[in-house]
Amino acid sequence: MPQHKIQIAFAGVGGMGQAAHLRNYATLRDDCEVVALAEQRPLLAQAVARKYGVPKVYSTFTELLAKEKVDAIVASQPFTRHGILVPELAQAGVPLFTEKPLAASVAVGERIVASVAQHKTWLMVGYHKRSDPATEYARKVITELKQTGELGKMKYVRISMPPGDWIAAGWNDNLTTTDVMPPLELDPKPSDMDEETTKLYEAFVNYYIHQVNLMRFLLGEPYKVSYADPSKVLFIAHSVSGVPCTIEMAAYSTSIDWQETALVGFERGYVKLALPAPLAHNRPGTVEILKDPGKGVTPVTLHPQMPWVHAMRNQALNFIKAVRGEAPAPCLAPEALEDIKIAREYIRLLKGV
Repeated sequence: MPQHKIQIAFAGVGGMGQAAHLRNYATLRDDCEVVALAEQRPLLAQAVARKYGVPKVYSTFTELLAKEKVDAIVASQPFTRHGILVPELAQAGVPLFTEKPLAASVAVGERIVASVAQHKTWLMVGYHKRSDPATEYARKVITELKQTGELGKMKYVRISMPPGDWIAAGWNDNLTTTDVMPPLELDPKPSDMDEETTKLYEAFVNYYIHQVNLMRFLLGEPYKVSYADPSKVLFIAHSVSGVPCTIEMAAYSTSIDWQETALVGFERGYVKLALPAPLAHNRPGTVEILKDPGKGVTPVTLHPQMPWVHAMRNQALNFIKAVRGEAPAPCLAPEALEDIKIAREYIRLLKGV
């Protein structure tokens, strides 16, 4: 039987809306059709619609929702307005997708989760690293190793993400116009942080929330922050079963490369993960697995070959599968709320407020 082709609407087609999302959905022709878009910059809206063959264009998503019936909505807009955006979109009662993080404060994140539940739908948050074929493979191997005990107990998880060229020429195909974005209403600032702390928190969740989320995915269990290095280089936590884990945030930087890695250590081996720049096209991550059973058994190091699929494209397919009910979404809003709670605790340990 042919699969149901999902009808998708886009709310916003700016830089990330085009480079990370629309260009991927537009090429998944057997799985979905982008039937409408809403964009407040009229010249950009028409140009993007022509390029990707989107038949309907609206100036606001309110107008779009009043006139279109769709299966799902992709809304790539600033996270500092998710609290305004998501509750209104949720009224359509269809699955939603937004970029990470869930919100710029825990209070707004809680309201988003409640609004999605109220309208009996769900929100997938765009942690694309979970959809990289290498991450999916590594997670499967890690889960099996924990279940079988082949390499002993999990001992340590380390994620390193030095600042680098995350765009990797990913903007090259984007359309730009002379439109000026009108002023946008933003979510209220958190009441429990002063202006300086709020800026620090927003910078952390904008850049490192991916690693906060990826840590839980690799551990396979919740964790809590236990130390915030004053130099802002090291984030230290422990899982509920006692596994120590760290995020190295800025041990160094690169100008024309991206060197994001993760190490999951077991007593007798490890799983290593290396991820490409977020907007690198048709390039998956890599996985390395060391198995050293001891007792005279020859150690082996495995390098499984991943398919030529990049994380953003696979993320789009994962969203479509979730809308169809074929597979669970990689990360839903309630789990994404845990990420911003962890981020808030990190800032509290760092700043004392």
